[in-house]
Amino acid sequence: MASWKTTLLLLTLFLLSLFLELLLAEATIINSIDGGMNKGCIEVERKALLEFKNGLIDPSGRLSSWVGADCCKWKGVDCNNQTGHVVKVDLKSGGDFSRLGGEISDSLLDLKHLNYLDLSFNDFQGIPIPNFLGSFERLRYLNLSHARFGGMIPPHLGNLSQLRYLDLNGDYYYSPAPLMRVHNLNWLSGLSSLKYLDLGYVNLSKATTNWMQAVNMLPFLLELHLSGCELSHFPQYSNPFVNLTSVSVIDLSDNNFNTTLPGWLFNISTLMDLYLNDATIKGPIPHVNLRCLCNLVTLDLSHNNIGSEGIELVNGLSACANNSLEELNLGSNQVSGQLPDSLGLFKNLKSLDLSSNDIVGPFPNSIQHLTNLESLYLRENFISGPIPTWIGNLLRMKRLHLSNNLMNGTIPKSIGQLRELTELYLNWNAWEGVISEIHFSNLTKLTEFSLLVSPKNQSLRFHLRPEWIPPFSLESIEVSNCYVSLKFPNWLRTQKRLGEMILKNVGISDAIPEWLWRLDFSWLDLSRNQLYGTLPNSLSFSQSLLVDLSFNRLGGPLPLRLNVSSLYLGNNLFSVLDVSGNLLNGSIPSSMSKLKDLNEIDLSNNHLSGKIPKNWNDLHRLWTIDLSKNKLSGGIPSWMSSKSSLEQLILGDNNLTGELTPSLQNCTMLSSLDLGNNRFSGEIPKWIGERMSSLEQLRLRGNMFTGDIPEQLCWLSHLHILDLAVNNLSGSIPQCLGNLTALSYVTLLHGNFDEPNGHVTYSERMELVVKGQNMEFDSILPIVNLIDLSSNNIWGEIPKEITNLSTLGTLNLSRNQLTGKIPEKIGAMQGLETLDLSCNCLSGPIPPSMSSITSLNHLNLSHNRLSGPIPTTNQFSTFNDPSIYEANLGLYGPPLSTNCSTLNDQDHKDEEEDEDEDEWDMSWFFISMGLGFPVGFWAVCGSLVLKKSWRQAYFRFIDETRDRLYVFTAVNVARLKRKMEANGVHG
Repeated sequence: MASWKTTLLLLTLFLLSLFLELLLAEATIINSIDGGMNKGCIEVERKALLEFKNGLIDPSGRLSSWVGADCCKWKGVDCNNQTGHVVKVDLKSGGDFSRLGGEISDSLLDLKHLNYLDLSFNDFQGIPIPNFLGSFERLRYLNLSHARFGGMIPPHLGNLSQLRYLDLNGDYYYSPAPLMRVHNLNWLSGLSSLKYLDLGYVNLSKATTNWMQAVNMLPFLLELHLSGCELSHFPQYSNPFVNLTSVSVIDLSDNNFNTTLPGWLFNISTLMDLYLNDATIKGPIPHVNLRCLCNLVTLDLSHNNIGSEGIELVNGLSACANNSLEELNLGSNQVSGQLPDSLGLFKNLKSLDLSSNDIVGPFPNSIQHLTNLESLYLRENFISGPIPTWIGNLLRMKRLHLSNNLMNGTIPKSIGQLRELTELYLNWNAWEGVISEIHFSNLTKLTEFSLLVSPKNQSLRFHLRPEWIPPFSLESIEVSNCYVSLKFPNWLRTQKRLGEMILKNVGISDAIPEWLWRLDFSWLDLSRNQLYGTLPNSLSFSQSLLVDLSFNRLGGPLPLRLNVSSLYLGNNLFSVLDVSGNLLNGSIPSSMSKLKDLNEIDLSNNHLSGKIPKNWNDLHRLWTIDLSKNKLSGGIPSWMSSKSSLEQLILGDNNLTGELTPSLQNCTMLSSLDLGNNRFSGEIPKWIGERMSSLEQLRLRGNMFTGDIPEQLCWLSHLHILDLAVNNLSGSIPQCLGNLTALSYVTLLHGNFDEPNGHVTYSERMELVVKGQNMEFDSILPIVNLIDLSSNNIWGEIPKEITNLSTLGTLNLSRNQLTGKIPEKIGAMQGLETLDLSCNCLSGPIPPSMSSITSLNHLNLSHNRLSGPIPTTNQFSTFNDPSIYEANLGLYGPPLSTNCSTLNDQDHKDEEEDEDEDEWDMSWFFISMGLGFPVGFWAVCGSLVLKKSWRQAYFRFIDETRDRLYVFTAVNVARLKRKMEANGVHG
């Protein structure tokens, strides 16, 4: 018995092990089969995709995964699990920075099994759709929408007989789209399987008369989208949709039909969504049975001209027993009259838009039955009376727009029961009473609140406790012409998401709280209150379009940093207007003259153009005007000349013209005058030196001034910057420039740069050429000492008196016609850091005293006639650039390659060359003498031999001359003898 049990146990174990082996073998087989089914991609198709990739522009690296052997694992590529063939390429862009461009390679034709291609929302910059896309026999889905294709749509697409989905919508959201177009739509007949067609924003104007026939050839079409196609023909003949028995969506919006609705449109019983907005449709509505449209979910006829027929349309659609309509939009149609009670029959209605019509009467009671209503737009009508209290029963309401009507009375507290409400617009009605916390008690989802009322009717008041914490988080609040509070509403501090705030004329008399400036506004209007205090240093928001703080009592300087598109600050108490360094353009507004308390105007470094306003006479307190670095033209207006208090006049780097008007000398308090880089002409006026005794900086460079440098400039004892470069000045450098007192003593930098109120008033800035570069100086400008007379026509010697300017930091006399030597005592200019005497005619040696200027770090003596050795001590040992000495043939020593021995060898060679030249000249002398004697002899004697009359005359002349000499000699000898004899007798 025991043996039998043992045998049975062994047999059981054997069978169990056999079963496990069979199970393992089966698993192995199944695994091998599965492994055979998951094939990698085909090599030909992989290469085709790589070639396609090479033709694309991929700025964001979306196709970076397209590497390796198995293309089926590449992003946007799907393969058939059994065959490994590529069947889907989906490269739809997901955002602005991931858009593909470039060319579409015809290597895609190697994807023989492709049935899905999506290149939508990319940017192909106007290239046409390739013809070869019509060769994919298996393609079922093709989406090239919003990808900026252009040109003619290839009719080859009509070969895609298996296509179910075609979207070629040409609307491009990022920039104006290159217009796609067709000659006709006959090629649509080949798309016999098509269910979805979108040719939105493709120019179909050449197919406008037969587009319906072409669409009628698509028997399985479910959705037709032809918005913005420049269609002008809407066929009125009966029932052309014989083959469109399944169509559910028709979008013909944004066309120019200019006709009535055709009757056959209301016979499509399958129709669910009909969009005919902005299609110039007009009344009357056809008298047809609208019961065929009982499946309609969306009807948009907005922005047409249906007129009073709109009420009849509502009545007709309400006849359906189980009305499915969810969205009805008849806005902007001139619909007139009272709304019918039948409106309450649309039990499924979620959105009702009747805005911008001529609807009259009280708030329609039928709306209270629309319990599914989420959006109600009744703005811009003539609805009167109060808001009914039952409005609080529409618990699904999300958007309520009642602005611009004739409504009045109190706003019901029941509105606070709309827990789903996100938008509440009650503008421009005649409301009265009180808005309390109860009105907002349950509005936890409210994001937009607008209550702008007329200033003629200020019967509405807010009553909200300062410590109230609202249940919502607003993105936008707009309130005007009704009392909110005396203090700035503290509850707004909890609204961290606010991007738009209008609190205009709401009775606030308070300082603007600091927390307000930490919000990021796109629109901020706090005008016509009694706000006081100062503004922060920076008024900068990331996307600000407008900031209006006008008609308040704000004072102090304006922000130093400003990033807004429009800024209104009129009728305040500002003393400083600083909007420099922005992107402001257009002309300077003349209305700035209303800021009568302005001390400083800084509009520099913008793109302002036009002329300087002429009507700022009322700005009597101005002491600083900086309009530099703009594109202003014209001359200096006369009102500037009358500002005797003006201390800084900075108009440089514009396109100003004309001569400097003499009336400008009335600005006797000027300390800084910058007219550089304009097109002023004439002579530099003498009255600058005579009348502007406080002048510290004078920048006139880059103009067209002529004449001499007036000696009167030497009278300016405070002048430490004199920049007259790049003009047409002539004459010599006035010797009296050495008397500029401010350049002979050290100036200390002083002043408190940390103002106690956190504001910094106007900071002087000036762009100067120092060390061969344009450099802008601001805070250290008072200690910058410079004379720049370069690029003129100045001649004569450098006056030795200029060496008296011991603290002068920059001296630039380059590109003139100066002659003579460099002053011997130039070493006395111990403050000199930059010295440029290049491109003149200076001669002689480099003064040895120059090497004692230890502060010198920029030197240019090139292109002169200097000679002698280059100093090697002190700073000269650091000047290793030979170009600063080039074109001075007599200079030698480091860093030049010439030295003293080289010059001596050269001199010796020159002497030998001179001796050779002397010997050669002597040889030529004897040769010419030898040739000249016979030529001269025969020229005279030959003519006497040949010409008898000449010969006779010649010898007669010789005889007469001999006789005269004989007589003259005999007479004088006899006279001399007599005289000698007489002297002997007397002795």
